[in-house]
Amino acid sequence: MAELSDVELDALVERAVVDAYGEDEQLTAFHVVIGDSLAVPFRTTVLGVEVTVMGIDLLPGSGIVAVCARGRYRQVIGILDLPLPDPPPGGAEWIEAYRRWAL
Repeated sequence: MAELSDVELDALVERAVVDAYGEDEQLTAFHVVIGDSLAVPFRTTVLGVEVTVMGIDLLPGSGIVAVCARGRYRQVIGILDLPLPDPPPGGAEWIEAYRRWAL
């Protein structure tokens, strides 16, 4: 995925939150668009350990998280803290748009 310009990221943010009012609705809108767009499962490395990202979730107090698995173990990681593989999975541009909105 080529790095998106600020204008492109702003356009994605606008598309995600166009009908959302207030921060809670906007967060929910990003959860929906990332969930609909992100190609899962995919593998990535977290703290030197290969994991499979099985999906995403929206947790109170944590925001949007990636549900990671390794064998029978599951762990959630904030989507903004998740290192993406190279090349990133399809739909990863929405994570970057969420990052721009969140920060």
